[in-house]
Amino acid sequence: MSASAERVTITPYPDGPLLVRGAAELQTEGGEPIEVTRRTVALCRCGLSTIKPFCDGTHKASGFRTDV
Repeated sequence: MSASAERVTITPYPDGPLLVRGAAELQTEGGEPIEVTRRTVALCRCGLSTIKPFCDGTHKASGFRTDV
């Protein structure tokens, strides 16, 4: 399977980030590409990360919780 045809999955991590696996192409709201250097990335859901859109673990200290 070629990299462009590789399946992309998005998994919500309980009380944490969205884990994106595969050859996803991320973009800013304005359509600019966001460089991804790993096959798995964690995207912030709490809104407090200093490296948005990526997770920096701030959700742990902030007490961020997701619905069950």
